Amino acid sequence: MIAPAPSVPLTALDQLWFQVGGTVCNLRCTHCFISCSPDNHSFWFMTRRQVRAALEESAGMGVKEYYFTGGEPFMNHEMVGILDDTLGYGPATVLTNATLLPERRVEELRTVAEGRCHPLELRVSIDGPDAAINDAIRGEGSFERAMEGVGALVAAGFRPIITTMQSWPCEEMACMLQRFRDAMGAVGYAEPRLKVLPPLLIGAEAERNRGYRPDELVTHEMMHGYDLDQLLCTRARLVTATGVYACPILLDYPSARLADTLTDAVRMRASLRESACHTCYVNGAICSNATTGMGENGACEADTPSCDSAPATCDAVPVACDSASAM
Repeated sequence: MIAPAPSVPLTALDQLWFQVGGTVCNLRCTHCFISCSPDNHSFWFMTRRQVRAALEESAGMGVKEYYFTGGEPFMNHEMVGILDDTLGYGPATVLTNATLLPERRVEELRTVAEGRCHPLELRVSIDGPDAAINDAIRGEGSFERAMEGVGALVAAGFRPIITTMQSWPCEEMACMLQRFRDAMGAVGYAEPRLKVLPPLLIGAEAERNRGYRPDELVTHEMMHGYDLDQLLCTRARLVTATGVYACPILLDYPSARLADTLTDAVRMRASLRESACHTCYVNGAICSNATTGMGENGACEADTPSCDSAPATCDAVPVACDSASAM
């Protein structure tokens, strides 16, 4: 008989996530943990009215940050208005591939963010410091378009968080951080912020890499003495067009759907039955905005989540780094 999976309560609603882009994306990345694509309509866009209702429902719940994900959020034509509404409640972060950021839209974002009490953050997904590495995962031409988006954001005064999935060995971490820094410098981003994510072995990534092994599950024994604050599902909920989920990683899992409303969902415990929960257990709450800083002296301000023993500085780069391949 299989023992029931452990479950955890919501201890504080620090983060409220919105699946504002549904599962619709202009790219078809080979590592996407919910297999978003131009033709995946499993979840549709959220409307500005739906988001506003959830924002109003969240008032008084102590939310510290609001996050917007997809799919690609900027495929939602109401996205700028949604951010305008959200900044009246708290800090907002958009997770984007930055390929749909023409000058007009970047100017709209700058205008929305200007003079507000709460900051607007942009998190840009780029999965390699050059086109050869990135485009093998995110599609031909995506690196060039994303870098144009980063350059436009930086020119408008934003300091986007560059998010990348680790597709290289831990011993190459210092080299890859340096290569990212060089690539960002080429578009005017002198002190980039980098967030390195471990692979989530579900969705498209399970086909590109591998799926989870049977032993990669969270057990009751593993929870003894564990800091629950390391799990996103103890501090966050995800609002979609069709209900509220435990976390943004488990969108494809019916078991992660907690309730129709946020008010009901915050009372529900989140089950750790899915294999993807093991990645969160091992690496901590990987979805939040913690980054690895890369300042002028090359110092890394934080460990990367999947390489506890990674080099602490980015300046001791191997001679062959510039021509190295990380794949």
